[in-house]
Amino acid sequence: MSIPYLDPNSIWFPDPGDALKEPNGLIAAGGSLSTEWLLQAYRQGIFPWYEEGQPILWWSPDPRLILLPGDFRVSKSLRKLARKQVYEISFDKNFSGVLNGCKHGYRKLEGTWITNDIAVAYTNLHLQGIAHSVEVWSSSSLVGGLYGIAVGKVFFGESMFSKVDNASKLALFYLTLHLKEWGFEFIDCQVHSNHLESLGALEIPRCEFMKKLEALTEGKPNNEEWQVDQRINASFNKYYE
Repeated sequence: MSIPYLDPNSIWFPDPGDALKEPNGLIAAGGSLSTEWLLQAYRQGIFPWYEEGQPILWWSPDPRLILLPGDFRVSKSLRKLARKQVYEISFDKNFSGVLNGCKHGYRKLEGTWITNDIAVAYTNLHLQGIAHSVEVWSSSSLVGGLYGIAVGKVFFGESMFSKVDNASKLALFYLTLHLKEWGFEFIDCQVHSNHLESLGALEIPRCEFMKKLEALTEGKPNNEEWQVDQRINASFNKYYE
């Protein structure tokens, strides 16, 4: 079974239900990484994922891995790390640094999946207040973080990295605390991984995922830079005293 090659001048995606079973979720090639294309893709449960030298490949796997903000599992090691308060957390302070850390520190496929075009596209989303980053700092050094995009009440996670143990987990934990407070319903984790499952993520059928998206991604992104809510920060620190 073949997949359609999309005309970059006309935004259109096939029904995710028509995606291939092998490889799981491959739905189309071509198109564009413009803001309009990417927002339409995410609202339809589709994301780009390809290597340098390949055409843009679009995916919508079944099942889909999601994490509810209130379901994040705090391990003993993370609790101990949080209690020490040796790291500082920020939002949207060094998107390019997080992107670069993910590019060189994490692999979805063999080789780097964060191509130059992907980096440019998501940086553009960040400049528009759509893509966001979470940074973990040790003094002035960036030691971990994650990034993704926010559409409606869904955060679509893209990648995370750690230069020290548990840094990306700490970033994800802070993110879930804020997303819960801000009324977000879930984080899209895209494809299954034992690591994310151990943190509380669960798989749901793609059809169920699509129904959730239809109701939760309406309207325009708020286009605002995110900041750490000091009230959440204070309650977090008090909890781990």
